[in-house]
Amino acid sequence: MSMVQKLDYTLARRRCPRDFITCESTLDLDPLVEIIGQERAVKALQFGLDIKEEGFNIYVAGMAGTGKKTAIMTFLEQRAKGMPPPPDWCYVYNFEEEDKPNALRLPTGMGVQFRDDVAKYVEDLKKALAAAFESEDYATRREEVTKRYDEKKQELMKTLNKKASDAGFVLQRTEIGLLIIPVINGQMINEQQIGILPQSVRDEIQARRKKLQDELRSAFRQFRDIDRETETNVESFNREVAEYAMEHLMQRLRDKYGQVTECNDYLDALRKDVLENLGAILGAQKQQESQLPFFMGQAPDPTLRYRVNLVVDNSKQEGAPVIMEMNPTYSHLFGATEKEARFGTLVTDYTMIRAGSAHKANGGYLVIPVEELARNPGSYETLKRTITNRKLEIEELAERLGYITTKSLRPEPIPFDAKVIIVGESRIYYLLYQLDPEFKKNFKVKAEFDNTMERDESKVRQYAQFMCTLCNKEGLKHLDSTGIAAVVEYSSRLAADQEKLSTQFAEVSDIIREADFYSKQDGSKFITEEQVRQAVEAKVYRSNLIEEKIEEMIERGSLLVDTAGEKVGQVNGLAVLGTGDYMFGKPSRITASIGAGKEGIIDIEREAEMGGPTHTKGVHILTGFLTDRYARSHPLGLAARLTFEQSYSGVDGDSASSTETYAMMSALSGIPIKQSLAVTGSVNQKGEVQAIGGVNEKIEGYYELCKYRGLDGSHGVVIPESNVKNLMLKEEVVEAIKDGKFSVYPVKTIDEGIEALTGVPAGKMNEDGSWPEGTINSLAQKKLDELAKIAKEYVK
Repeated sequence: MSMVQKLDYTLARRRCPRDFITCESTLDLDPLVEIIGQERAVKALQFGLDIKEEGFNIYVAGMAGTGKKTAIMTFLEQRAKGMPPPPDWCYVYNFEEEDKPNALRLPTGMGVQFRDDVAKYVEDLKKALAAAFESEDYATRREEVTKRYDEKKQELMKTLNKKASDAGFVLQRTEIGLLIIPVINGQMINEQQIGILPQSVRDEIQARRKKLQDELRSAFRQFRDIDRETETNVESFNREVAEYAMEHLMQRLRDKYGQVTECNDYLDALRKDVLENLGAILGAQKQQESQLPFFMGQAPDPTLRYRVNLVVDNSKQEGAPVIMEMNPTYSHLFGATEKEARFGTLVTDYTMIRAGSAHKANGGYLVIPVEELARNPGSYETLKRTITNRKLEIEELAERLGYITTKSLRPEPIPFDAKVIIVGESRIYYLLYQLDPEFKKNFKVKAEFDNTMERDESKVRQYAQFMCTLCNKEGLKHLDSTGIAAVVEYSSRLAADQEKLSTQFAEVSDIIREADFYSKQDGSKFITEEQVRQAVEAKVYRSNLIEEKIEEMIERGSLLVDTAGEKVGQVNGLAVLGTGDYMFGKPSRITASIGAGKEGIIDIEREAEMGGPTHTKGVHILTGFLTDRYARSHPLGLAARLTFEQSYSGVDGDSASSTETYAMMSALSGIPIKQSLAVTGSVNQKGEVQAIGGVNEKIEGYYELCKYRGLDGSHGVVIPESNVKNLMLKEEVVEAIKDGKFSVYPVKTIDEGIEALTGVPAGKMNEDGSWPEGTINSLAQKKLDELAKIAKEYVK
């Protein structure tokens, strides 16, 4: 009889008492408002968000599906509610350098008002200017201004005409200037007539004309001076008229926005530009009234550059912004200057500047998935530069990368003051930390999400609150107390630990959603335990085709696995296979053969290059165990072979090292191993059996095979005792254990395991180094001594 105690069925699954939750359903609970089970991450987050020094941005690390993004967004949104909304940002025309638009910072909510007020100002300005310059009063006063100068010109013209008449000439105005025409006997003569005059007369006329031209030059300068003076005074008068027409409009803007220095400066520049471009503004209005198309010589309207481009509007923002950019392309993050096609060419202006997520998150929090950030060229490098320089620049990615060099807009940078949180897996954090020196300068805080949490009363209640939150948010049916308990147990199964709950909330949420589907089909008021179990089973069924195919191959004898009888040097090992979304246990036959020699234990998997490094390490540990136990007085004169039978895809991991040890001890002692039992567990050189992963899947995989062949009470699995806390077996397996149809043997040492497998005592070493007669160790020692003697004689 084996001296190893069978596991009590109550230890095969930690059940959640159905009355543990003191409520009828999750409907009676308050929704969750905090991150649960992540105390370490929450403290790191709070520190990273509170500290204002440069570079203390946050990397949130953790497994996919642990609800990092959702938890972070909820956490940040709650925190942001108590913070003031950030200012608005606008881009306006730069009247000094048109390719460098100016950025205006306005108090929260004032951006929309400023944009609309300036637009209304421009419309009112056009009307006011048109009314002023088309009025009779303007015409009368303008005529008064010009009349004085017209009189001066007329007086000067009289003087010139008298001088010309005295010299025998007449002055005649033409489109190209004044003509000096000779007069003979009271008649004006032309050039042909002059040509037939005697030479002496012609010379005399030419001399008089030259003298008159010299005198006229001074007069012509006076004409030009009068024209310039007229133009200057008319322009001055026009400015006075325009200032009077627009002053009350401008004053309205100054009264409202004058306290904002940047707005005040812009309004000064706008006013100056209007006065300098009165003619163009009035001319553009007349062209618009004529409805001429742009390409027929219509000049652009100068007032178009008075528009305000509101790029960040926080008028409806309550608290600080929290922005998660799920598609962090360069333009989505940092904005862009859009272009439009006009007559076969691409054009742009400051009104086509568009803000990115970083602009919208300014003054708050920007959350970015690191995987998506890495996929988009230029985004990560620009993000680091933005954090370091503390300013947001909008420029073309191709230009930044040096691919093209074209004239484009260079908007004024905006100061950047946002906390950046990037979210991703831990492995990416370590890669960036090791390979990118700038990463550790810009992301000094790591908030790591654990994939499990403690399973105690308070945490279970929080878990139930999480379920309540999910049901409220997505309109699902609430779970009754049995449904809550079933989800808690499923969570412990995901965590593979009776004392833990899984924080892979994505998977837990999917089960609740599926259970809601079955609940609606059944027409029940709440989601119950049965519907949760149905959802779990359905999820397994959708993914376990490969598992069933392997079971079918075993059942049909294609893969050889014995579940009855006894055999020497042969034991059933258990491995875990994964298909991405599903893991299952697969029984495998492991055999050992021995003979005399000096090769030691040869791992056939390794020799065939099908064994991984961890498996090879396990075989070497097995060699160390045998040497330590049986070869203290002489070399291990052994040539042994170990293999996974019918293994075609490679083997790795050390969870079969105890199984291989049992096979070797059986082969050495000649004592057969019960084939109704399967084994998992690793071993160290001192013969202690160590914990392994996937213990639930391994046990259930062997159970399914035995169930198909018929459970008779002899079937069971030998596992490390340290894995008992990881057991969360299916209800069916627990019931079989309870009914005595299936057994689990937890063992601490190889000796306990071999006793369970053979029913023969392993034996404890005597003080003289010998083993009790008839024990496994005694038989193995004798066999090794015999093999060592044979090997020694063979060498001679």
